[in-house]
Amino acid sequence: MAAFSPFDIVDIQARPNRLVAQALSCLLFLICIGLYMQTSINRHKENPEDRVTPNATQLANGIHASVFEPAEEDDYIPADDASKWERFKHSMIVKDTVSSGRRFLISLALLIPAVVLALHIGLFPWFGAGFLRFVLFFDKIVALSLLPILFIVFGIDEWSKIALIVIGVAPTMILDVTQMVKAVPQEQIVKAFTLDANNFDVAYRVVFRQVLPQVINSLRLNLKPMMLFLFAGEMIAASDGLAYRIAIMRRHMGMDVILPYVLWVAFLLFAIDLSLRLLNRRMHPWFQA
Repeated sequence: MAAFSPFDIVDIQARPNRLVAQALSCLLFLICIGLYMQTSINRHKENPEDRVTPNATQLANGIHASVFEPAEEDDYIPADDASKWERFKHSMIVKDTVSSGRRFLISLALLIPAVVLALHIGLFPWFGAGFLRFVLFFDKIVALSLLPILFIVFGIDEWSKIALIVIGVAPTMILDVTQMVKAVPQEQIVKAFTLDANNFDVAYRVVFRQVLPQVINSLRLNLKPMMLFLFAGEMIAASDGLAYRIAIMRRHMGMDVILPYVLWVAFLLFAIDLSLRLLNRRMHPWFQA
């Protein structure tokens, strides 16, 4: 094995070994944790009751309250002998995760018709003539500016938040998928017709199957915007949800709960992204991004 040289860092052909690569991938995490701990120690020296950068004890208490205690507005009062599982099922983090997850998954399902529409826009000239310019214009409307209109039309219940996510993400996904469809070589479409395929065979068995791995990757890139629009809706008008809880805790300077919630949301998005990546690899082993 060749000795390491500082110039290897800027050498395109140099490859760190597996152990070094794993260590480097953890380095920035450790630096961020170290900086936070040092900042927390310094602030608590000046003010032992500091809540902006909670120490380990405060964070542990905040996590315990999130995982084993019900929300303040919840009618559920655990019995003194209630098990940890019973307390966990009625905890505020479970309640908020279920509420936000339901909105998120419904929005995700409603993006499927948008993908199908994009396939038709990119492949069928009549669909392109009818929809493309409208989608191009609608994509330039800032989704958050429509939030008051959505509240008036749908009320402040679930559908206004779901509509905000779909309106904010669907036009961009439609344009993205349309470009993927148009990038499919025309020779493949002509070849399919010469093999006696009909229009829908070409659309769904040739083109759609070819662009599907790219569609999944596009969906992965849109997970964060989807959560952003969900948070915007929940922070303005909601009675439960992850963003609602963060907004409530902000009023009380409850950083010991806010930080675990932020990390929990990041973990959920990471898990969804990883699941989509593994699904893509399993369904399309031939695809190279």
